[in-house]
Amino acid sequence: MDSTRVTEQPTSFERPQAGVDPADPRGAFVHTPAPARAPGALPVQGRPGGDVSVPVTTAHSTPDTSEPGTSTPFGKGKDTVSDPASEHSQPGAEQTAERETPRPRPAPEGIPVQPADEQDRPPVNNDGQERRSGQSLPPGRPTPMRRDGDRLRFVGAATRRIARGIDLDEIVMGLCRATVPTFSDAILVYLRDPLPVGDERPTGPLVLRLRRTDRIPAERDTENGFLPAAQPEPNELDTVGAELCEVRPGSALAEVLRGVRPVFTDAPAARAALPELLGEDGEFAVPDGQRAILAPLRGRRRVIGAALFLRRPERVAFDPDDLLVAAQLATHSALGIDKAVLYGREAYIADELQRTMLPETLPRPTGVRLASRYLPAAETARVGGDWYDAIPLPGSRVALVVGDVMGHSMTSAAIMGQLRTTAQTLAGLDLPPQEVLHHLDEQAQRLGVDRMATCLYAVYDPVSHRITIANAGHPPPVLLHLGGRAEVLRVPAGAPIGVGGVDFEAVELDAPAGGTLLLYTDGLVESRLRDVWTGIEQLREKLAAVAQLTGPDHPPPLEALCDEVLDMLGPGDRDDDIALLAARFDGIAPSDVAYWFLEPEDAAPGRARRLARRALQRWGLEELSDSVELLVSEVVTNAVRYASRPVTLRLLRTDVLRCEVGDDVPQLPRLRQARATDEGGRGLYLVNRLARRWGATRLSTGKVVWFELNRG
Repeated sequence: MDSTRVTEQPTSFERPQAGVDPADPRGAFVHTPAPARAPGALPVQGRPGGDVSVPVTTAHSTPDTSEPGTSTPFGKGKDTVSDPASEHSQPGAEQTAERETPRPRPAPEGIPVQPADEQDRPPVNNDGQERRSGQSLPPGRPTPMRRDGDRLRFVGAATRRIARGIDLDEIVMGLCRATVPTFSDAILVYLRDPLPVGDERPTGPLVLRLRRTDRIPAERDTENGFLPAAQPEPNELDTVGAELCEVRPGSALAEVLRGVRPVFTDAPAARAALPELLGEDGEFAVPDGQRAILAPLRGRRRVIGAALFLRRPERVAFDPDDLLVAAQLATHSALGIDKAVLYGREAYIADELQRTMLPETLPRPTGVRLASRYLPAAETARVGGDWYDAIPLPGSRVALVVGDVMGHSMTSAAIMGQLRTTAQTLAGLDLPPQEVLHHLDEQAQRLGVDRMATCLYAVYDPVSHRITIANAGHPPPVLLHLGGRAEVLRVPAGAPIGVGGVDFEAVELDAPAGGTLLLYTDGLVESRLRDVWTGIEQLREKLAAVAQLTGPDHPPPLEALCDEVLDMLGPGDRDDDIALLAARFDGIAPSDVAYWFLEPEDAAPGRARRLARRALQRWGLEELSDSVELLVSEVVTNAVRYASRPVTLRLLRTDVLRCEVGDDVPQLPRLRQARATDEGGRGLYLVNRLARRWGATRLSTGKVVWFELNRG
């Protein structure tokens, strides 16, 4: 009884192109045409990619030698030989060497015929030579796709490669590498300049700029024993392409682009559009016949470019089915470019939103030096909610803030901006740190039920050398002492902002001169590779090691210290964005501070002038006596006029001379132009003209008016 035997042949995706390095990402896998059937052979089903045939023999017939098969442009084909001793034969029950009857399968329909003349496809012998000339065909020439299955597999692989791209360059490169050399010998990709984004209506004329070209390289890698493929002689195809072209309304190129569908360039409309696209000389470099396809690239709303697929004259021409392939490639590329432009704009807006909400420069408050760093997370999630801030406060104090909004999105960045603005406003009211966190918690609850963040708020006083810290679920700060000892400060953790219904506690600690306080977000100490407390311990050890390099008497430079801290991050530690704020405590020596209480009476301005004159003489700043006495007299006069409690007067000698006058009246003074008939109203005008800087800040117990003078 006869049985059925199926013979498998390699498909187009199992045989690499001759002369192409298999490691080359552009190396194309090509389809090998099926060998010719021997007389009496029936089609049988093999692997996807084509039919194969085996000859049928009976007990009364002998195997016939196969006739010469067809050959691809890469080399010689191989006939199917019926051999009784082959591995495909099976002995019968009577031990006769007869062939098995194959299972019949109808030939597939709709297989496109090779669109080439007999001159393009000369008959060949079994050894790959032409029957008429006996010359071997050049190796390395891509085999044309001859079946619908080949085209479907190619389009699927090409579109997957295009879809892998995220940004514009990756998508355009994916299109070029997917089509050369499998589909074409060269490709030119033109894109609109500038590319419109979303619903944006472009202004000005339509201008196309050559974004990228790709061609079969003139030389191939010969390493690993692979021989270079024979390349055709250089011709005018290598000079195709103009850098920039303007599409005039009503022109032939405008009509082709408006039609959206790919066209052969031998069509009259496309042939007329080539000089406009490629330049006057580029038209003659395009091969004649159906060897060039012009495919418009249309996005969601408008044409955004064009792609030109080219084949050399010695290669088989395109056929009408290749227009469908070009249309698929153009559509997927255009939609991918649209998405890349939208993604790039969104990422740019989010990144700018976040960076503009962070301080561009840090202030230079008296008695403290500051340095900061900000690192976004990975490129795919670089938008976060980490922030830091340094806010000058009355009395030469400074507020140090660091926070982290949960999540990575534009929403997190927007919430971060609102919380930072709220913190600045609350700091301007000179509220205690725990009160600031309480109001931030209320603001977060007003923004939404799921708006949560961590925050650490600290106030440093350089006169008293003390720091007050309140924490809302944030990692504790680390204090690096002058001798090199790094200490994790014991600060109550508290609940995150947004939880609601919790109290925050503040602690007051020593801030010794020469010490460095490090505030940071959890991205610095926590990752997938380590927990937060392990990271904090590593940070403490890192700070101690850096301090030993400069010795016990000299603290490490702030900028270098921040860089060293960030160097502790490993390759897997960039899961979250990082905000870092370092504060070096210099303080103000008691000998540089003069402080008095003045009763709110008429004699207070005169007493204030005498006290200021004595302090300036002690500091050797007698040249400032006239200006200081005049300004102190004006500010103290305004204070005692409305105050009901003693007025404070304080002078600070740092790089500048600073004078502060405080009272219990919350109304802030305003600068105004006094009329000629007014007896008063000129005090602040004098302060504004003579002082280097001046200002007024509302306190919880009143206000303070201050001014600064250069020491000369």
